[in-house]
Amino acid sequence: MSAALLDTPRTARRRWALELLGVALLGALQALSFAPHPLWWLQIACTAGFAWRVQAARRPARAALLGLVFGTAWLCASVWWLFISMHFYGGLAAWMAALAVLALCAFLSLYLATAMAAFAKWRFGSPLPDAVFFGAMWLAAELARGVLFTGFPWAASGYAHVDGPLAALAPWVGVYGIGAVAAMVAALVAALAARRSRASRIACAVAGGVLLLAPQALPQDLTQPSGTLSVTLLQGNVAQEEKFASAYQPQALAWYADALAESPGDLVVAPETAVPLLPEQLPDGFWDALSERFAHGDRAGLLGLPLGSFEMGYTNSVAGLSAASIATGRGYYRYDKHHLVPFGEFIPPGFHWFTEMMSIPLGDFARGPLNAPSFQVRGERIGPNICYEDLFGEELAARFVEPSRAPTIFANVSNIAWFGDSVAISQHLQISRMRSLELQRPMIRATNTGATALIDHRGQVTQSLAPITRGILQGQVQGRTGRTPFAVWASDLGLWPLWVLVLAALVAAIRESHRRSWVRPEAPPDAI
Repeated sequence: MSAALLDTPRTARRRWALELLGVALLGALQALSFAPHPLWWLQIACTAGFAWRVQAARRPARAALLGLVFGTAWLCASVWWLFISMHFYGGLAAWMAALAVLALCAFLSLYLATAMAAFAKWRFGSPLPDAVFFGAMWLAAELARGVLFTGFPWAASGYAHVDGPLAALAPWVGVYGIGAVAAMVAALVAALAARRSRASRIACAVAGGVLLLAPQALPQDLTQPSGTLSVTLLQGNVAQEEKFASAYQPQALAWYADALAESPGDLVVAPETAVPLLPEQLPDGFWDALSERFAHGDRAGLLGLPLGSFEMGYTNSVAGLSAASIATGRGYYRYDKHHLVPFGEFIPPGFHWFTEMMSIPLGDFARGPLNAPSFQVRGERIGPNICYEDLFGEELAARFVEPSRAPTIFANVSNIAWFGDSVAISQHLQISRMRSLELQRPMIRATNTGATALIDHRGQVTQSLAPITRGILQGQVQGRTGRTPFAVWASDLGLWPLWVLVLAALVAAIRESHRRSWVRPEAPPDAI
């Protein structure tokens, strides 16, 4: 009996279910390429397996479902720790927290589903152009996830390549450009496995090898040293359930106050909300005593705390203390977080009912400016960013519009105790490393529970503290001046140049599809 007769609708449905399961496993496996150690080859291998199945899909609907399943599994396996914040600390029922994580990941995967439907509909039918088009559609999906509805670009594919050969592209095209090139390589690997022609396989292999190795020829030393600071980074390891509890706050406040005052170095940095109280809630004399310790000499301090009031509104902020800043009318340098976390720091319209089900303190912050001034310390310009903000390289690049005012050192202060002792700690460290590669600036990270670390301008961790411990990290950091190509175009244009490339690829594919449509026979529909 022929295979066609054996391929009954029931058999076809079983094969389709197995294919979806396989794609889901590839998506979940891709999450392992990000942390605790980045594995660039695993990311390409998983995407290649996914691309192989998308290339075999004859109908856009089939490709879209593959994209939805792959993307949902990828994100669920990457950001499952959101469950910890919603259930253990937010008080949401376990089933509701799990459902919320799944719903978020599925929603964000609609971008990949749409992109894969476009690929299936308008692909060229030739491996090299199709690889470029696949990379462009992958880029479109990641850009959409990174910017629409305030953006959630966590676990963008490019982060897996922070130690790989494509890392050389970071100062030129940023994390999204790296992800697009990796997707092209993956599509070529998939085509290599599917092609029967020896010449076609050779062409795919050569093109993939060039894409992987050519970035090494790009110039990499694009910035210059400015000066060196000795820094001290504080990691208080205050459990999230204790952070806002009145019984534990005095001990934590005393530890940070003493460490800020007594630690050596030019700059001492305490993490996000190291002081979890508004100024009106602080113990009498706390702020005056802290300011007095920085009012003389060359030492400076950065401290995370909310500023404002319950009546007038408040911000998630960093206060800078130095003799120069204390001498001003305000008495301190101030940086207010610009890119706020949905639900955690601001409530999207129509979702108050959801946040009211959780017990999250200080949950509706005001937004600070995009291009904030730097904090001056011994000739170096320190550019603070708070926690989630270092996911948005294009927003940090906005501070490079005027090179003479651009930060020479970035300082990330974070508190991800909301997510427990999870992979979120190492994932966030990799994100900061990518920002250092893109902008060729060192990043000093002072965090509550980890990862507290010094990262040089090449994206390498030079010193770090063990996570989920209380400790003090001391080291040297070299500031940098100058702008990378990514800093130049992203500071002026944001991510629009990448969107233009996506649009150009889409227009070319549609035009070519229309040109061929009058001679191309209609393909038989797939069974879903």
